[in-house]
Amino acid sequence: MTVHAAQDIPRISVSDRDGDCRIVVEGPWTIRNSEAMEQAVGEFATPRAKTVRLDLSQLKGLDTAGAWLIHRLQADIEFHGGRVERTGVRSSYEALIGEVEQHHPPAWKPERHPLSLLGILEKTGREVVDVGGDIKAVLHIVGSLVSVLSGVFLRPRSLRLVSVATQFDRACIGAVPIVLLMSFLIGAIISQQGGFYLRQFGADIYVVDLAGVLVLREIGVILTAIMVAGRSGSAFTAEIGSMKMREEIDALHVIGLRVTEILILPRLFALILALPVLTFLSNLAALFGAGLVSWIYLDIAPRVFIDLMQVAVTVDTLMVGIIKAPFMALIIGLVACVEGMKVEGSAESLGHHTTMSVVKAIFMVIVVDGLFAIFFSSIGI
Repeated sequence: MTVHAAQDIPRISVSDRDGDCRIVVEGPWTIRNSEAMEQAVGEFATPRAKTVRLDLSQLKGLDTAGAWLIHRLQADIEFHGGRVERTGVRSSYEALIGEVEQHHPPAWKPERHPLSLLGILEKTGREVVDVGGDIKAVLHIVGSLVSVLSGVFLRPRSLRLVSVATQFDRACIGAVPIVLLMSFLIGAIISQQGGFYLRQFGADIYVVDLAGVLVLREIGVILTAIMVAGRSGSAFTAEIGSMKMREEIDALHVIGLRVTEILILPRLFALILALPVLTFLSNLAALFGAGLVSWIYLDIAPRVFIDLMQVAVTVDTLMVGIIKAPFMALIIGLVACVEGMKVEGSAESLGHHTTMSVVKAIFMVIVVDGLFAIFFSSIGI
């Protein structure tokens, strides 16, 4: 069977003898003959043989357009279950076809107005799919962590304490100055603003209750978690992402080491230890700032401030904030590591996932804090 028999135009010939299917591509397959090439490929009847020999020895010319159509022809045969063997192809043509095969154009997306109903629904659907992928990736790391931790319980020496100490130094000790400064300023602002409005009602003394409860239950841990997400979470994503770009992650797999045990577990463990400590220090700094402003702005002496604070807050008030810290640290660490593992081989991808790590971690911190607030309210704390 011959699809095109004219001379000096692209044509495809098929011969099938005793199960030996041979397809001969002839003529000049160049952009000048694009119409004839498209017609030849369009009229070509795909054989149902398991093995097809694609003979390219009769080609009189080949450029990118022709190579793409030959690739499309081969892909159509393979789609119907056949195995294609190219024969008689020149080395230069083989290189061109190989380049075309490695090029994967982006999927076509219809142009829609950003405020159209279809555009909004499509974007919402894509975001839901992305959220599902993130949840799946987090669960994958959690499962891997459970497996690694079971090995640590059986062999405690497998826990890399040096790595944990190094990450603790970077996530906790290195963050103390900025956390203390920001907490001090936030505590001072709460006291000044609360005192300014409460003074109008003659209740400026209650600024102590306001600052104590607000800092110990909510502000201290949330502020610290947000700063840790921006500081340590982004650093974790950038480190793991850079290692993936340099193929160091693949090297760890090759030599038989588990990425979860080497990279993720020490960072998570250090962060879970660091955030409660930073939260406690943040509480002290914020209360110190509130007490200082109360003394200067509201004439509440330090001794009176401390006595009122002892009446306003209890150990439960302090523990409500401290209990949240390890869970927020776990969320920050998981999000940072997941985003780091999603980095591809470009600086743009590294910057994008580092930014997304911080945004997602802060969002999840606020969500977790809201869930804890509902929980503690339901049990009367």
